[in-house]
This record gives sequence, C-alpha cells and structure tokens, in this order.
Amino acid sequence: MTIRRFLGISLLAVVAGCNQTDKPADLGVTSDPSGVQAAHQQQTQTAVVQGSCPQVYLRDGTAVLQRHGKGAKDDPQNLAYQVTLADTTRQCVLNENQLVMTVMVQGRIVTGPAGAGGNSVNVPIRVSVLDGSTSLYSEVVQHPVAIPADGGAAQFVFTKTGVAIPGGSGGFTKVYVGFDDGAVRKKK
Repeated sequence: MTIRRFLGISLLAVVAGCNQTDKPADLGVTSDPSGVQAAHQQQTQTAVVQGSCPQVYLRDGTAVLQRHGKGAKDDPQNLAYQVTLADTTRQCVLNENQLVMTVMVQGRIVTGPAGAGGNSVNVPIRVSVLDGSTSLYSEVVQHPVAIPADGGAAQFVFTKTGVAIPGGSGGFTKVYVGFDDGAVRKKK
C-alpha cells in the first residue's frame, strides 16, 4: 500500500513537471533574430578571470584635484572644492582580437571654504593602458560630479566602458587612472 502511494505521488510530480506553461524566454530560447545575435556574441566574447584582467592603479600625484576660487591657489581658505579618487575595480571580456575592459573608480568631492554647493562640475579623468612603456590606450573623460547642496562631501563612481586592448593583455599591462589637467586628447 505504501509503495502504491509513493508511485502515485512520483507519477503526479512527473506529470506536473511536464506542464505547457513554460515560456520560450524562460528556457533561454527566443524566436527573435536578435536573440541569435546575442547568443553568437556570447560565444565570441569570453569573460576573463579577474586575475588575467590587467590591474588598475591610481597614478602617483594624480589622485587629488583641487580647484580654487579667485586669488592665491596655495591658500586653503580659497579652496572651492577638492576631488579625490580612491578604490578601483575592473571587468574584462575577451573577444576574437582584443580585450575589452570596464574600469570603475570610486571618488569623493568635498566643498572647500570658498566653494558653493548645489551645482555640478566636470572633472578630467584620464584612463590609460600601458604595456611596459608602450601606450596601448589613453583617453580623458570629462566626468560630471555634483557638489553637495549642504556644502559637505559626497561620493561618486566613475565608469569607463569600452577600454580596448588590442591582442589582449600581456604580463606587463597596467591600467592607470588619474586626474589630467592637460589638453584633452582622444584615445589612440
């Protein structure tokens, strides 16, 4: 009698598992052509293990940006705001001919004695990739940062997608991020 109940319950479980309410999207199958492209793209792009993805470094002397009001630039009472870069992370995807990175950096802005809160400023952040002494990529991005209305401090996250490294990365490839007050240059 116990065996019959067990078989009956097992049969009901199997039948319940074969219902027709499954949607093709739930199974990862789509009838639309863009789904085919996405599947092909996933096959041609492989996520890279974090250890194989080049490390991101803050370049010495470029992790702090200070802007002063009119007057002496060395006067701390004349500081409008200070922006600093701190923690970094990255993600890499390898396709047929290059390694493509997404670089992220956490930053912080602090209003100075001569600053006014409630507006936004653009800060020049350079992302560069070097393999030894050879430059593989370099671009300056004008990143908008909101100055807190209360005149205090606020955090932000800078994200740069599409950092392409031709042919992947070698053992000496490093990514540098920092503020750049120089002329804005386009990526190589």
